[in-house]
Amino acid sequence: MSRILVIEDESSIRRVLVKILSEENDQYVVEEAEDGLRGIEILKNKDYDLVLCDIKMPKMDGVEVLEAAKKIKPEIPFIMISGHGDLDTAVNTMRLGAFDYISKPPDLNRLLTTVRNALDRKELVVENKKLKKKVSKNYQMIGDSDEISAIKDMIEKVAPTDARVLITGSNGTGKELVAHWLHEKSPRSASPFIEVNCAAIPSELIESELFGHVKGAFTSAVKDRAGKFEAANKGTIFLDEIGDMSLSAQAKVLRALQENKISRVGTDKDVKVDVRVLAATNKDLKKEIAEGNFREDLYHRLAVILIKVPALNNRREDIPLLITHFVKKITSEQGIATKTFSDKAIKLLKSYDWTGNIRELRNVVERLIILGGAEVTEEDVKLFASK
Repeated sequence: MSRILVIEDESSIRRVLVKILSEENDQYVVEEAEDGLRGIEILKNKDYDLVLCDIKMPKMDGVEVLEAAKKIKPEIPFIMISGHGDLDTAVNTMRLGAFDYISKPPDLNRLLTTVRNALDRKELVVENKKLKKKVSKNYQMIGDSDEISAIKDMIEKVAPTDARVLITGSNGTGKELVAHWLHEKSPRSASPFIEVNCAAIPSELIESELFGHVKGAFTSAVKDRAGKFEAANKGTIFLDEIGDMSLSAQAKVLRALQENKISRVGTDKDVKVDVRVLAATNKDLKKEIAEGNFREDLYHRLAVILIKVPALNNRREDIPLLITHFVKKITSEQGIATKTFSDKAIKLLKSYDWTGNIRELRNVVERLIILGGAEVTEEDVKLFASK
């Protein structure tokens, strides 16, 4: 059932809208409010899938209703009802978040088509939110240690901004998790998150990968191609292992950060981009700067906020939580019965030197789940996870 609220001060038009919608689909539950104040009061106490709202009303006009409703329940689509003299205002309401507008007197086909489209859009938004929650489970930050708690606090403060963040730490510590959380907790979360592993792309191709190219720019450029910066427009680009980026590519990244413009390889034509840049490295960039391998001006552009992800050896108290998390995840993914780890097994694992950090711990847990007993014991650890 779809719940629809009609906010309209003219009783005759309100009755017509309610009648049309109720008769069109028996899955529509249509309620009404005689003015904007009453509409907001109802919206505070009930959930709706769609609102039809007149623009010119006493007490509170439609623009004010739309703005107030978006603060209460931003996901509800609004269709504005406009008189002939309200068309400019109706168009402006779409900039404020209205789905569409219809003119008085309402055309039946136009009205019903707009309502169906708005309800379909609402359903998509709900499904996307559900999917996003599922995706987020893949990027949980597990741990209660002081080090991890400090990072979580930092993310809460920094994520809502557009500040650039440089994430440092050894391989396997979870730098990419920090980047994902910064994006998912930001106003850009509904837009793309584009990840680029700078170490995995040959130096001669990195500029094309990041900025795109035009046909004929080089031998294999058989057609125009957009790069990662354009793909990330309105969203976030994560430059992983940025310490491995070539100096020429660094210069172009610096320009993108300074001017919010990029140019594809093979042309001087500028393309404007609106991208938040997150970067990560396992290198000491200050040392790389001293050796002439990294631009100091780019470092200062990227390192507005610095987040250092600790090695697992520095947060051993999180190991039991990580083991529990990996057991649930791995057994669920592989469709096998869950297993437990004995206290002695966990104690032994906590004592190991985790040079490969969380990535290494996950691999060891998976090995113990496959090869160990129903309860993974200290003996299993010694036998299958010997360090």
